[in-house]
Amino acid sequence: MSITPKLNRFDLSMIVISLVIGMGIFATPGEVAVNSNNPFLYFGAWFFGGAVSLCGALTFAEIGARYPTTGGFYKVFSHCFHPAFAFMINWILVISNAASVAAVALIGAEYINPVIMPAGLQNDLGIKIITITSVLILYIINFLGIKMSARTQNVLTIFKISMILILCTAAFKGHFSLETYKMIKPVSNNNYNLSAFGISLVAVFFTYGGYQQTINFGGDIINAKVNIPKAIFRGMITVISLYLLINFSYYSVLGINGLQHKTALAATLAGAIFGDVGYKVISLLMFVSVLAFINVNIMANPRVYYAMAEDGILPRRFKHVNQQTQVQEFGLSFFVTAVLVILFFVSSFQKMLSYVMFFDTIGLSTAAVTIFILRRKTKHLNGTGIYTIKWYPLIPIIFIVTYWFVTISIFIENPLAALICLCAFVAGLIIYFITKRSQKNIIIP
Repeated sequence: MSITPKLNRFDLSMIVISLVIGMGIFATPGEVAVNSNNPFLYFGAWFFGGAVSLCGALTFAEIGARYPTTGGFYKVFSHCFHPAFAFMINWILVISNAASVAAVALIGAEYINPVIMPAGLQNDLGIKIITITSVLILYIINFLGIKMSARTQNVLTIFKISMILILCTAAFKGHFSLETYKMIKPVSNNNYNLSAFGISLVAVFFTYGGYQQTINFGGDIINAKVNIPKAIFRGMITVISLYLLINFSYYSVLGINGLQHKTALAATLAGAIFGDVGYKVISLLMFVSVLAFINVNIMANPRVYYAMAEDGILPRRFKHVNQQTQVQEFGLSFFVTAVLVILFFVSSFQKMLSYVMFFDTIGLSTAAVTIFILRRKTKHLNGTGIYTIKWYPLIPIIFIVTYWFVTISIFIENPLAALICLCAFVAGLIIYFITKRSQKNIIIP
């Protein structure tokens, strides 16, 4: 029962784009504008964040090339450090990723509900119906096979990219009044110190994040050592270009003051450009973006369960793969069930959002450190044509140092959240050793 490579470079490039472009770019620019407070700092944060994220993507590209394996984001910790450390970093993903999918699915349903549902179901019940139906349809598609999942992902991602480009093109060519936004009073924020810039980067890196999950498909990719780095690079260049383009569109229409006072930025932008039709256009864009995000997570997360089952942390059922469809039927069903269950409790997830980036900055920066260990362990691959980072070790060092700067900024801004997150990591370590001890007790009378 092993995973056979069936995905090509284009499939993985679409996966990279969908892992990164979720709902963040349609909301977080407002938070960046509040912390930056002027156009130069605002665009500086996005340019800097894109450059650092590209450094991170290149680092993970070499990690994926040197150690292509299923559930790579878990396995690389286990291979370079210890399975206990791997579980400590990854265990929270079992819950938080399912919660993230549930929360984003609800947001997407809220956008599309007034457009497709009758008046009697334009309420919480109608939103739940859309959400559950969407998740179940994508579950069925993924159950049919990894190639079917990839084709669906390709269509959703291409459509999402097209809609963003249409929105940006209309913003550049359109003629609309800016008076409403010019009259908005700017947010008073004179805190221009280094810590404030670090806090503005939290939202930027949250919006750029997700590419690290690409290495979870190491066992699914044809010629992984070549295709993983090329797909990550192409995917991230596309994402950075789209992000800069749509941010310039936001600024052109709303100005920095309008950005500071708006959360549903894409909806506001579409309304300014298209009028009444704008709401329906952006609702469709949001919903397709959500479907792509749900689908790619349904594809990716069971692969982490596979890696954990290989290390004996999860039951062997999570490792079972249908040889014909390459689907982890139990792992896939478990993840979708977790999403559906969490949907009934997802209102409390908003409180978790402030903790997500602390987990991510520690997880990503620590995972990037493994490149130094992998270089030593895989010396035999040097000179074989395998992808290697130019300007090594400068590129990974820039990424690691910047992410630790953001981690410290979060700790200074919200020490309680940081403390809770650190306790969660320690809890994962305790759970690991309890699990291993119980397994030994079963095996040894």
